[in-house]
Amino acid sequence: MTAAPALSLPMTGNQTFDTTALIGTPYVLYFYPKDNTPGCTAQGNDFRDQHAAFSAAGAKVFGASRDSLKSHENFKAKMGFTFELVSDPDEILCEAYGVMKMKNMYGKQVRGVERSTFVIDAKGHIIKEWRGVKVPDHVSEVLSYVQSMK
Repeated sequence: MTAAPALSLPMTGNQTFDTTALIGTPYVLYFYPKDNTPGCTAQGNDFRDQHAAFSAAGAKVFGASRDSLKSHENFKAKMGFTFELVSDPDEILCEAYGVMKMKNMYGKQVRGVERSTFVIDAKGHIIKEWRGVKVPDHVSEVLSYVQSMK
């Protein structure tokens, strides 16, 4: 098992995403490319719609991208997200989880966030990861895994 990187970054709600402070609480950390884009909005909405079930299973949910805190606050408010978004413009969290990849966009190679999800247990270990995620049905799969942890 790999320990989740010990990091502290700003997130929405005037809070700090601090992995050390989260020890004792299982959580889901999902990385997405950009606020207010169709796939990322759909993914966020799926996590929002299943948030009560994640909470009932004892897990917190956090989204992360390279967008600014201001962009995250606007995105969260617009979509009614019930979880916090971590701002990582310097790619500290993204690099720690290895989610920065070269991708093809409109025929050009661009460096961006690979849509990925990680489950971290109460001891602070990464116990499950999904990389190169496709949005449809993904959140249900993550929820099933989290529910099986109990």
